[in-house]
Amino acid sequence: MPRYATMKTFLSILYTLLLVALVAGEMLYVEWVVPMRKLAATVRNVATLPPPTVRRARVVFGGDVMAHTPQLSAAKTAEGYSFERTFEYVAPILREADLAVINLETTLSHQPPYTGYPMFRSPAELAEELQRVGVDVAALANNHICDRGAAGLRTTTEVLDSLGIKYMGAYADSSARTPLYVTAAGVRLAMLNYTYGTNGLPTPRGMVVNRIDTVQMAADIAAIDRTRTDVVCVVVHWGEEYARRPNRAQRAVAEFIHRQGAELIIGSHPHVVQPIECDSAARWATVYSLGNMVSNQQWRYSDGGLLVEVALSRVGDCAPSLLVRTIPVWVLCPDYRIVPQSIGDTLQMNAVARNRYTQFINDCQTLLK
Repeated sequence: MPRYATMKTFLSILYTLLLVALVAGEMLYVEWVVPMRKLAATVRNVATLPPPTVRRARVVFGGDVMAHTPQLSAAKTAEGYSFERTFEYVAPILREADLAVINLETTLSHQPPYTGYPMFRSPAELAEELQRVGVDVAALANNHICDRGAAGLRTTTEVLDSLGIKYMGAYADSSARTPLYVTAAGVRLAMLNYTYGTNGLPTPRGMVVNRIDTVQMAADIAAIDRTRTDVVCVVVHWGEEYARRPNRAQRAVAEFIHRQGAELIIGSHPHVVQPIECDSAARWATVYSLGNMVSNQQWRYSDGGLLVEVALSRVGDCAPSLLVRTIPVWVLCPDYRIVPQSIGDTLQMNAVARNRYTQFINDCQTLLK
């Protein structure tokens, strides 16, 4: 083969190899170098961004705060009424919470006569003690809020207003009916409260008591301003008294409320502890009944209840998470002291009280397994 032809063939092969190398290099550049440069730029940009906001709060819910006649007698002093002994053992738990909420199942008054069941009317000193021990919010939508008519509801809200205790579910002025927006350690809650009824008593003219009405509840939850809310909490007065398991109606209402977008449901009314349900991802929780925080119902299952501590957290714009912890509380007579388990396990008490306390704690632990 002539030398010229050989050289031409060699150059042709070399050119082809160079062309292949160029194409491969361009592909490598497009497929790897450019994306890696973009990734590096993204990493640099992310590194300069501020970290996401992390909000955490500890909210404590207490059950039914009642004032039967024997409780009023025990609280009577020469100067008036004192409920300090009742709350002394739970005061640290309530004060240390970022938000403390109870169900106030009585009306309030500045003047006697004070009465227990069936038409509750309690001295304002009860609310004063609640404020002193750190209660921030009272749920008022329950079956006893209309026990004393318009005067009772009006005085109850006036006393709470004067003490700086927020309330929900019942209003002396219908124009005040609105979701309760509260902030606890940076976590923003919107709270609603409803009751199954008011023992057949009518709601006083011009006033409002929220009833369990799915149409109204759906509208209320939909109206919540989500730009100022991390967690929606609905407190519901429902179920059958003394039933230790939620009934079909409770479960249906709970499912409905969660479908509307509420993350947390807190139940009251049965006067006994009922189970708690949470999803595995900690996105929602239903506490069917907290039982009694304090009352004169001194029989098995009703002589105590739960404080439920809900740890709320939210990272940036991610969905909030909820972790629930239970604190059993038992009522020790004759002075109606609310005794959390951390105190009750070592508190000195007589044999009868010790046996009843132990039975209550065991019943709670069995139910909540």
